[in-house]
Amino acid sequence: MSDEKIRQIAFYGKGGIGKSTTSQNTLAAMAEVGQRILIVGCDPKADSTRLILHCKAQTTVLHLAAERGAVEDLELEEVVIEGFRGIRCVESGGPEPGVGCAGRGIITAINFLEENGAYQNVDFVSYDVLGDVVCGGFAMPIREGKAQEIYIVTSGEMMAMFAANNIARGVLKYAHTGGVRLGGLICNSRKTDREDELITTLASRLSTQMIHFVPRDNIVQHAELRRMTVNEYAPDSNQANEYRTLADKIINNTNLAVPTPIEMDELEELLIEFGILESEENAAKLTATAQAQEEKEKRQEDAEGEALEALAKGNVKIVASEKK
Repeated sequence: MSDEKIRQIAFYGKGGIGKSTTSQNTLAAMAEVGQRILIVGCDPKADSTRLILHCKAQTTVLHLAAERGAVEDLELEEVVIEGFRGIRCVESGGPEPGVGCAGRGIITAINFLEENGAYQNVDFVSYDVLGDVVCGGFAMPIREGKAQEIYIVTSGEMMAMFAANNIARGVLKYAHTGGVRLGGLICNSRKTDREDELITTLASRLSTQMIHFVPRDNIVQHAELRRMTVNEYAPDSNQANEYRTLADKIINNTNLAVPTPIEMDELEELLIEFGILESEENAAKLTATAQAQEEKEKRQEDAEGEALEALAKGNVKIVASEKK
């Protein structure tokens, strides 16, 4: 299969929203109907493939490169592991907390995979990206034109919606230069009031769709405790069918849009309309959070931009940490 026919998608969402769980369950359902899948985990926690591989965490590209001295010393079969339903998995990894640019792991991994033929004979490449960070190295799947379809996992909770709007803003930033598009919002239900209607309305404001509403079911947690997808743990369950429906919608999705993120005032009005925000005090808290997030992203973008530039010029080496 040529690269032109590969669909490269990415799952983004607020930390703790269930992004990795939703993506793995959905990809398992896609593989069930014959789609050939490659998962590229872009989170330093390396937990994007554990339900597919039935393990705590996959050994990462960056960790192995540090052990060997350079990523060029690795073999493809050392970092790409086949799991449930033939899904191929790789984790980019990252440096120790507080040390270096975590985005460099994503860049190193993707370049290595492309150069060594990992993207051959696949229908979908799926990037699972850390939290709601859309700046610096973590935006690499978007800014370099790798991921063409973005799916945002959200819920009816205030901060999950704020994160979804923020991610849409990041997608818009690269939509005209990289060709990336927003494929839709996935509502991973938290059983909040009028949740389905609320996320449908938010999607409309963002010029996209709520591609699917995933109901909350404890069977997901039961499967996770066994490091399995619902598709494997309880294939005949209603929840497994929900993921099958979502998988089918993504496979056949042609509604790819340039998002129109809304201003904070409009988001506040929407939250008040649906009873999420009930006072000016809560609105002020949301505004303060938004301002703090913008300032944090600006600092990250400045710092990571320098690191990424150094990496592109070959001035950064991956070295193993000294053992104490």
